[in-house]
Amino acid sequence: MTESAKSTAVAMRGNLYRAAIVGAASLKGKEVAEMLNERNFPAVDVRLLDDDESLGQLEALGDEISFIQSVRAEQFEHVDFTFFAGDVESTRKNWKRARDAGSAIIDVSAALEGEPAASVRSLWIERERGQTVLPELQPGPCVTAHPVSIILALIALRARKLGMIRRVIATIFEPASERGQRGMDELHQQTVNLLSFQPLPKDVYDVQVAFNMVARFGQKAQPQLESIEERVLRHYQKIAGDDAPRPSLTLLQAPIFHGYSLAVYVEMAQVVDVPALSQALEGDHVSIPVADEDAPSNVSAAGQPDIQLSLRPDPAQPNGVWIWIAADNLRIAAIAAVECAESMTATRPMGKIQ
Repeated sequence: MTESAKSTAVAMRGNLYRAAIVGAASLKGKEVAEMLNERNFPAVDVRLLDDDESLGQLEALGDEISFIQSVRAEQFEHVDFTFFAGDVESTRKNWKRARDAGSAIIDVSAALEGEPAASVRSLWIERERGQTVLPELQPGPCVTAHPVSIILALIALRARKLGMIRRVIATIFEPASERGQRGMDELHQQTVNLLSFQPLPKDVYDVQVAFNMVARFGQKAQPQLESIEERVLRHYQKIAGDDAPRPSLTLLQAPIFHGYSLAVYVEMAQVVDVPALSQALEGDHVSIPVADEDAPSNVSAAGQPDIQLSLRPDPAQPNGVWIWIAADNLRIAAIAAVECAESMTATRPMGKIQ
């Protein structure tokens, strides 16, 4: 688009916000860029930033094509919202530059949770709880809650409407895409090498994950599965509050490329009415396929914004029910990030770009 065409577009749309995505070449960064376009986020300019390996790479932004540029302090000038979607080191290295330039910070990398004034948020859960978060003139970093925390909190908050929940137990199957493109590539290469009887690359997981299910990585892998479990529980407690039951969970690395799957056991204080529970769970952000549709799976959930689930009673415990869940991890994270930015626009009146 020419400069004159851009000026015309700005005049037609009004003075809008400017945004930047650090880690724009990452899986999460690409998803955030796509979500900004899908939700018609009021941004007249979205800057794509990443490390040296991705410089000059072309990325689609709606109907336009943009180049990825290097992360420099001047790139944050006059930027209203900065999304950090790359690795932890990149976020910690660059986020204060964006903050000092006056940008609101949305962290999708889980790097800034311990920073002063940082908040872990999910607008889905805030709406479910009827919370109203007052806008702050100088908000701290908004850390998007882990997708599994969002899923478990939504299920628990809706299930408790039918009565007291005694316990929630979840087995979580982690996809390779949570480790970014490197994790996806290593799973792919391990699969190819196994079939051709070649040595396995283990730079990311430090263990065989192809055709395998593991509960622990090798010592060189970071982060370890245990630390992700801790983050899920920590984020769950922060967004779900004290009224929702604390789940017991275990995290397994599955040999799948994309999408979370969860096997969740919910035990109520009374006999479970499965149709009533299904009705309570279904609604905004949750869909339950009908009998003639495909059952929830990583494949059916790919690219979908909703959490897909199915229910069946526990044959040994009338108070228990098993919930099988599938969800697109990258899409849920991107929605959470863009919704967080949308909620922060109240402190940045339209037309007042820094």
